[in-house]
Amino acid sequence: MKSLFILTLLFSLFSVSLQAQDRPDPQVPQGENLKVPEGWEIRLDKAMDNLVVSDNPDEGDIYFVNMTPGWHLTTGPRGIFWHPANNVEGDFGIKANLYLFNTNGRNREGYGLFFGGQNLQEDDQNYIYFLLRNTGEFLIKERVGSETKLVQDWTKSEHIVLYTEDMGDENTAENNLQVKIEGAEMVFVINGEEVSRLDKGNLNTNGHFGLRVNHRVNLHISDLGEITN
Repeated sequence: MKSLFILTLLFSLFSVSLQAQDRPDPQVPQGENLKVPEGWEIRLDKAMDNLVVSDNPDEGDIYFVNMTPGWHLTTGPRGIFWHPANNVEGDFGIKANLYLFNTNGRNREGYGLFFGGQNLQEDDQNYIYFLLRNTGEFLIKERVGSETKLVQDWTKSEHIVLYTEDMGDENTAENNLQVKIEGAEMVFVINGEEVSRLDKGNLNTNGHFGLRVNHRVNLHISDLGEITN
């Protein structure tokens, strides 16, 4: 029985190790650089027939490419973007480094991380999301199927870096987001500062993680992954 337990534990650790190796590396394109990344999945809030994800910013519904380090994403419709190997459970930390380009006045469109993703291509999809918007606020919500439930309403934070018109088209507002699961608590961090600490309650935090981006947001994502230190 002891030998069986050891073999089961070793297999579990080996599986976790393989999964971590398969995770997308922001330093290494998934496929060709400046092309749509291979292996990623997308789900829109409202399904579209013949959705076109393009490597040409002037064509298609969504522009999404490898652009090392990381990825560049310009949305039309809003949705979630993830790689199936980005899957975590138990106590963990995830991070994203996001550069917001010219908003063209659309400052209320949210962008950020989701986690706890389950059944993401099914009717009973479930995930939690942590968004910023260029009004200097953050939001935490849960999606269950086609419905959303408020966890924390839009909240002002002085730690959010804003894009301003005087920055011009070539400059960006850089924000680092982190979510940490510590026992029964969820910790939300913006640019190194804790902005919210909440009880998990009945929320599921195990599962896939990735990006959630609303309408017509122009982002560069230089890092997306698990916090390992």
